[in-house]
Amino acid sequence: MKKNYTLMTIILFWCGLVILMSMYLTIPLSNAFSKAFDVSVTQAAWVGSAFSICYAIGCLIYGPFSDKYGRKVFLVTSLCLLTVITIIIGFINEFYTLVAFRAIQGLVAAAFAPISLVYAGEMFPKEKSLTALGFISSGLLMAGVLGQVYGGIINEYFGWHAIFTILGIIYFITGILVVWFLPKEKKEKTEDSVLKKFKQMALLFKKKQLLFIYCITFMLLLSLVGMYTVLGSYLSSTKFGLSSETIISIRAFGMIGMLLSPFAGQLSRRIGILIVLRIGLALTVLGLFTIGMTSFLPVIIGTSIIYVAGISLVVPVALQLIGQLAGEVRGSAISFNAFILFLGASAGPIFATSFIKAEQFVLSFFVLGIMLLGGLGISFLVRVVGVPKVKKISSEQIGVNPVD
Repeated sequence: MKKNYTLMTIILFWCGLVILMSMYLTIPLSNAFSKAFDVSVTQAAWVGSAFSICYAIGCLIYGPFSDKYGRKVFLVTSLCLLTVITIIIGFINEFYTLVAFRAIQGLVAAAFAPISLVYAGEMFPKEKSLTALGFISSGLLMAGVLGQVYGGIINEYFGWHAIFTILGIIYFITGILVVWFLPKEKKEKTEDSVLKKFKQMALLFKKKQLLFIYCITFMLLLSLVGMYTVLGSYLSSTKFGLSSETIISIRAFGMIGMLLSPFAGQLSRRIGILIVLRIGLALTVLGLFTIGMTSFLPVIIGTSIIYVAGISLVVPVALQLIGQLAGEVRGSAISFNAFILFLGASAGPIFATSFIKAEQFVLSFFVLGIMLLGGLGISFLVRVVGVPKVKKISSEQIGVNPVD
């Protein structure tokens, strides 16, 4: 049976988008959860952080297991379980039960990102795999903004329970698409033990250059989640007094910044990968500092787009650098990077709520900006001299250069 690579690419892009939306859809809901369960905003932030922490842990687990038992079986099983768990969350009315199920949801959802990148590289011919990987990566990034917009809109009109009920139905339909239209891989399963795969991760800590990149990626997701969490409260405060609908629209504008992501690989070839990394980080710093220095709404909207554009450049470039620097432990390095990314995402709401509680909105933007300024400084310590460029993509390199 002839494979429809265009359809496969669209399905994988869609999966990445809707699955990762679960991580970000609670960002605009802290106040809603606080009121619904009579808890503090800081406690309410755990509805998002519980998902992110368990998602990060899951990213370490599923890669080695899929090497042993196959890719599609994990993708399908993940979506089936995710459908059931997400619909159950829509009927929960007790706070700590909600946090517990969000943690389970995150652990199950984590199967998609690392496995789908490997699957795409194995199932697509070389000339098509890079395009597929670029679309998957773009979907993962777009989820950061679209998830917030979706959560805000549904909560505004139907309440927070409906957010999960509707999303569970979307996951059910998505699971059917995966079962019907994504062919099972023919790759033979590895004879290496799962334990051996996990042991490889210990080698990562001996590579100083990789640790520099991990520091940067941790800061990226922390700042992305933290910035949007604070921004919602900032714009609804007495200083601006914006309605929920207007804030949702402002969040949506950030999607414009995502358009740079598919071009990160081309820019890297033209002007150099480290230069693109530093340009992206500089844009994030500029965006955060400008948001903190102005109260003119159009400027805030414009600079939030600049900030997101910087994130969209740095994430794929960081993946590319990890692939070049990791050498023989490339697969483990990519899985560990996913762990670091979403560990940062779990820290974002906790960071943000401490500033929201003190109503130090402007200060939070400057603190995040200074943090990323430190990341920009770290980027000057990264060296790729002597590391050959990857010209052929093997199954072990999948997920490394999604936009190259």
